[in-house]
Amino acid sequence: MEKWAVNDSMEFAIQMREKRSTMISFAVRMKFAPEDRAEVVESLRALAVASRQEPGCVSFLPNQLEDDLDTVLICEQYQDAKALEAHRASEHFKTHAVGGLFQKMRERSVENLIAVI
Repeated sequence: MEKWAVNDSMEFAIQMREKRSTMISFAVRMKFAPEDRAEVVESLRALAVASRQEPGCVSFLPNQLEDDLDTVLICEQYQDAKALEAHRASEHFKTHAVGGLFQKMRERSVENLIAVI
């Protein structure tokens, strides 16, 4: 029984290492002015709906911070670098992110993540 558990754990670790080498995960934090809140939310909705339809998009989760509605945290995950490139080249990214959110943001930071599962 123990031997099976060790082998199973090793197999899991190998699978996770392989996934980490291709899977791309990150969080983007952006700060906006209070007067832009409604427009920012609408841009986020449109961007999320379209991004989730991309074949290489695993997840696209925009959130407002509960205690600061003018700060947005977007958690994104893509199958690989090619999928991320396709996302950034898409019309909806150019329209809603570059032409919308990026024009209104006051601050921006990105945190690269490693998916655990």
